[in-house]
Amino acid sequence: MSMIQETVEVDVPLRTAYDQWTQFEEFPQFMDGVEQVTRIDERHSHWRTRISGVQREFDTETVDRQPGERIAWQTVGGDVQQKGVVSFARLGDDRCEVRLAMDYDPQGMAHHAADTMDVIDRRVRGDLERFKSFVEERGAR
Repeated sequence: MSMIQETVEVDVPLRTAYDQWTQFEEFPQFMDGVEQVTRIDERHSHWRTRISGVQREFDTETVDRQPGERIAWQTVGGDVQQKGVVSFARLGDDRCEVRLAMDYDPQGMAHHAADTMDVIDRRVRGDLERFKSFVEERGAR
């Protein structure tokens, strides 16, 4: 497995950032390569992604949720093997830190090549930057 760790500071209250991150169905609006996320129940979601031209589908399970602090997940079926945690830290009344740590197992040659070239790290960093813009814009409404 490979490990990714990225952090972004967001200019919204911690609760705003945390609440937005729990809206999995909206991930395609800021996550590159995520085509659709469908909530199955309170703990399970189905994901459809397209990365490097390869479509993958998989299910995730939320294995730990500490409201306002962290959300941890793991895949439980499908084409992708990963687990991770996103955590939130208050930096002020209207500012917080969002930290993502993820272990993943690249599947297929396209994903191994992407992993080798740090493409996946850059994609995750971009996703966090787009999350920052997305949640700050919504928070300003």
